[in-house]
Amino acid sequence: MNPDAIRTGSRVPHGGETDRELLDFSANTNSRTPAGVEDVYAAALEESRRYPDDAYPAYRDAAASFVGCEPEQVIPTPGGLAAIRLAMESCLEPGDEALVPYPSFGEYAREVRLQGATPRFVRYDDLHELGPSVLEPCALAVICTPNNPTGDAIDRDALETLVDRCGDADTTLLVDEAFLGFTDRSSAAELGRDHVIVARSLTKLFGLPGLRAGFAVARGTRRDALATARRAWSLGTPAARVGAHCLRQDEFVRETRERVASERKRMREALEHRFDIHPSDAPYLLCDVGDRDVETVIGDARAAGVAIRDATTFRTLDSHIRVAIKDRTANDRLLGALGVGDADDSTVDPRDDD
Repeated sequence: MNPDAIRTGSRVPHGGETDRELLDFSANTNSRTPAGVEDVYAAALEESRRYPDDAYPAYRDAAASFVGCEPEQVIPTPGGLAAIRLAMESCLEPGDEALVPYPSFGEYAREVRLQGATPRFVRYDDLHELGPSVLEPCALAVICTPNNPTGDAIDRDALETLVDRCGDADTTLLVDEAFLGFTDRSSAAELGRDHVIVARSLTKLFGLPGLRAGFAVARGTRRDALATARRAWSLGTPAARVGAHCLRQDEFVRETRERVASERKRMREALEHRFDIHPSDAPYLLCDVGDRDVETVIGDARAAGVAIRDATTFRTLDSHIRVAIKDRTANDRLLGALGVGDADDSTVDPRDDD
C-alpha cells in the first residue's frame, strides 16, 4: 500500500449490527450454518497449537472443486475482502487508474486509493459496454456479481464480453463473487483466462462472517504474483478446516439457494406494496423508499427490534435501504417492522440470525 494514501484515507460504512438484542437484516449472511461445523472447529482449535500447513491442501482442493478450477490456482485468504486487497496490491501502482462500478461495494474505491491509484467510476450496468478508449488506460477493472447492493448478477454473455475486452486492453479484471454461491451460476474461474482474478468469500453463504475465510483464483503470472504476495499462514487452522468442511456441503448449498430464492420472491411481493424493489439474484433486496425519510424508516424498524442497512452510503443511492433475506420467521418480523406485515415477533431470538 501507498503510505501517503494511507495517511489521507478513511474507513467506509458497512452493514452488521453490534446490538445483539436487534434482529440484524443489515448484513447479508446466511441465517444457517452447515451441520458439523462445531465439531470441526473444536478439533481444529486443538490442532492450533501448531502452525497450519501453509500449503492448505484440503482447503485448496475443496475450493477448487467448488468453483471449477485447479487447486494450484486457489490462493487462500482470510475473507473475500483480503482477496480483493491482495489482487489490488499485485496489480496497482501509484498513479494507476482502476475502473470501479457504482453503485457497488464501497471497499473497491477505498482499496484502489490505498494503493495510491485513482478509481474511475462507471455505472455497473455499463461495464460490459466499455470500449478500448476507456479500458486501455486502466490497470484494473472491478465487477461484483451479484452486485452489492443492487443484487443483480451480470448476464453470462455480458460477462464474457467484458472479459474479452479487458483481455484485448491488457486490463486485469477482478470479479468479486462474494454472493455468487447463493445462485446456480458458474464462476468466472471456469473461463480459464490469465487476466481474470476471482475473489470469493465463504462467510456469507455459510453463515460464518466472523470466521474470515475466502480465497482468490488466478492463473499464469497473476496467480504467481498473488501466491508470492500472500502472507504466510494466511488462514488460521480453524478457518481452513471449517472452510474446507463447508465447501463440501452440497446439499446445504442447494437448500440455501432454494430457501433464499423462495423467501426473496415472497418478501419482494410484500415489500412492493410500500417500496420500489430492485430485481435481485442475491440474499438481499434494495428498496427505494421514495419520498419517505430514510432515517425515519430505519429508526422505525429499529424501534421494532430490527436493524436494516442505510443504502444512502452507496454512490447515487439517495433514497434507499437494503434488507437481507433470512428464514421465514425472521423475514416476517422484518416485514412487520417495515409496515407490510403483522407477524408475531415473539418467536424470534435475534441471536439466531446474527
